[in-house]
Amino acid sequence: MEIKESDWKVFRRLHTVALERYSQRVIEDVRVAAECTSDYHDCYLRLHRLIRERDKTMAVTFDDPSRSNAFLLLANMIAEELLTPEEIKQFSPEIQKRLEVINELRRS
Repeated sequence: MEIKESDWKVFRRLHTVALERYSQRVIEDVRVAAECTSDYHDCYLRLHRLIRERDKTMAVTFDDPSRSNAFLLLANMIAEELLTPEEIKQFSPEIQKRLEVINELRRS
C-alpha cells in the first residue's frame, strides 16, 4: 500500500527518530548482555545471538524505506513500540485507522 505525500513526509522524519530509538535500545541490551565475569565464550555466544536477532528486527522495521514499503515499516515500528502515541497522531486518520486494525490483528 502506497501512502500519500503528507504521510510520506511524516514517515521519513519519524523513520529516523525510530531508528535512533531502536539503535539505542540495542546498544543498551548489548551493554547488559556483555557484563561477563567468567565463561567469556558463553558471553560472546549470547551477544552474537542477541545482535543477530536485533539485526533481523532492524531489517524488517527499517530496510528499504520506500513509499511502497512505508506502511509495512510503520506498522513494524509501532509493533516494536518505537513511536509515541503523539507521533502516530501526526499521520492521517486513514493511516491511523489502518494501523489500529493491524495492531488488533497482531494482538489476537
